[in-house]
Amino acid sequence: MKSIINFSKGSRTARSPFTRMIISTVFSALVLAGIHMPLKAQEKQFTQPSWWFGMAAGANFNFHSGSTQHLNADLTTLSAFHDGTGTGFYVAPLIEFYRPDSRLGLMFQFGYDNRKGKFEEVLTPCNCPSDLSTELSYLSFEPSIRFAPFKGSFYLYAGPRFAFNLNKEFAYQLGVNPLYPEQIKPPREMGDFSEIKEMLVSMQIGAGFDIPLTSDANKGQAILSPFVSFHPYFGQPRTIETWNITTVRLGATLKLGNGKKNPLYVNQSMESIGQDPVVLFTVDSPENIATSRRVRETFPLRNYIFFDLGSTAIPDRYVLLNKDQVKDFKEDQLETFKPKTLSGRSDREMTIYYNILNILGDRMGKNPSSAIKLVGSSEKGPEDGKLLSNSVKEYLVDIFGINPSRIAVEGREKPKIPSEQTGGTSELVLLGQDDRRVSVESANPAMLMEFHTGPDAPLKPVESFGFQVAPPDSYVTFNVHGAKEALSSWKLELADEKNNVQHFGPYTNETVSIPGKSILGVRESGNYKATMIGQTKSGKTIKKTIPVHMKLWTPAESEEGTRFSVLYEFNDSKSITLYEKYLTEVVAPKIPANGKVIIHGYTDIIGDKEHNLNLSLARANDVKSILEKALVNTGRKGVKFTVRGYGENEAFSPFNNNLPEERFYNRSVVIDIIPSK
Repeated sequence: MKSIINFSKGSRTARSPFTRMIISTVFSALVLAGIHMPLKAQEKQFTQPSWWFGMAAGANFNFHSGSTQHLNADLTTLSAFHDGTGTGFYVAPLIEFYRPDSRLGLMFQFGYDNRKGKFEEVLTPCNCPSDLSTELSYLSFEPSIRFAPFKGSFYLYAGPRFAFNLNKEFAYQLGVNPLYPEQIKPPREMGDFSEIKEMLVSMQIGAGFDIPLTSDANKGQAILSPFVSFHPYFGQPRTIETWNITTVRLGATLKLGNGKKNPLYVNQSMESIGQDPVVLFTVDSPENIATSRRVRETFPLRNYIFFDLGSTAIPDRYVLLNKDQVKDFKEDQLETFKPKTLSGRSDREMTIYYNILNILGDRMGKNPSSAIKLVGSSEKGPEDGKLLSNSVKEYLVDIFGINPSRIAVEGREKPKIPSEQTGGTSELVLLGQDDRRVSVESANPAMLMEFHTGPDAPLKPVESFGFQVAPPDSYVTFNVHGAKEALSSWKLELADEKNNVQHFGPYTNETVSIPGKSILGVRESGNYKATMIGQTKSGKTIKKTIPVHMKLWTPAESEEGTRFSVLYEFNDSKSITLYEKYLTEVVAPKIPANGKVIIHGYTDIIGDKEHNLNLSLARANDVKSILEKALVNTGRKGVKFTVRGYGENEAFSPFNNNLPEERFYNRSVVIDIIPSK
């Protein structure tokens, strides 16, 4: 008997490394599997569900330690029990939520959780062995944060555990002294532990790996997910003594969910059996829209003045007046004061922006109670930033005669809303140019855009009139859905009624837009056969032909549109919350019943192309949602919306991307409102 007791005591030391080895082995296997298993979304016929429902089951490997002797009011053992082990059952319904190709999600499990165990045998003072076991069990609620580091099948999770006691039974057996085997063994004593906590709050961390049980060709999908979790000692099951429990859980979950049809799916196995890869060829030939349409534009005035690297002088691309010219300056006649050089794109709008210093001085002169703060930001530090602010202040004081006390200055290393983020490694030169600037801040409503305050608030917009050039929504758009996966390249052949053929391409993008005038020339309209000729990745040629009617973008006799813009900071799609009241109370009332609203989203050229495309579309759809809601609330009906995101596509972007101010204005959503006629 003595040797058994010694071995039992030694097992306490050996158990901890063994437990760590189990966790480490399972965890490493799950990590390695997770690295190799991610599947491209384009390869799936149905997308992975976001919501999963199912059942988790497993075994709890329980490790008891501490000290317990007073079992209840009727029983105190002759010797204290310390270490023990046991294997209990765990089963729980579950709900999981995580979007495909995302890292973060949520998990919820609520079920039966058994923490049973048998304590190691101890000797009483009479040299009698004694045993103690427990059927301790709980109803456990375990919400967790789910994190998939590789956006794949492997995931980690962690969260709190809320356990409600269900069973607190124990069984105690006092043996006989082996030196007196003729003794009668006392009866086994059963009962409930006293002072058991009704609820425990602890924690759990774990890892799992999703194994698909169904093909992505099925809408209904099933996943088997083996997992391992660790429940460290955190609190004690009783309000007395020092008994505590640590648990390692091994198990699996069966999860069910419904996917959605994947519009990007390409059946790449078709080519291997001698059939064409599946690509969908469509053409969007828009309605005739008036060219030369007169447009009344409410142009937002960005509250930033950008400085060249290494210089504290106001760049000469800004319009700088002398004192004699101030009396002739009028905000609604800016064409009189044009900058020295313009890029040729959006000249009217850039003329407005490059007069920002003069607009600022003129408004301060007309609003004597107004005050501003100039916050200069420089990569050289706050002192250099303050020099930038003082350059702007000196111009306003010397040229427009503004009292210096109305202009506060500040220097910073980074703007309050920087473009260059901490930890960024790419395109730092462009981002550095963006951040070398002076921000104009004010609390005076006469200076600011309606409903805006704060360091990123644009100045009050400027209204202007002009003639709109052919917008991108008047272009003919050719879509080859699935081209990115199925084709190495594709080109277009457009044949008119006389079989005159025009060639365009080759292309690798799935969507290409071509100005109608490039196809029709001087013709007002025409019927064409559009043929997409694609080269598969194995060298095979496939063709798809559809008829298209095109109508040239021609001017209307008299039609005036209205244009507004919404501005964003770098890589931001959430600024729309700042514009919600503006869109609802200023823009929406300008939309007539049965009118048309064209919403285009844009970005600058910094960052990944695909990310920028998605970002621009997200911005445009946010604007649409707010305007639609406002129209419903006012009972206005019959309004048609057209929404597109062009990302960083420089063929469509309203401004160039050479200068920081151009890039800032490309981070925008443009709203064109067209009357019903």
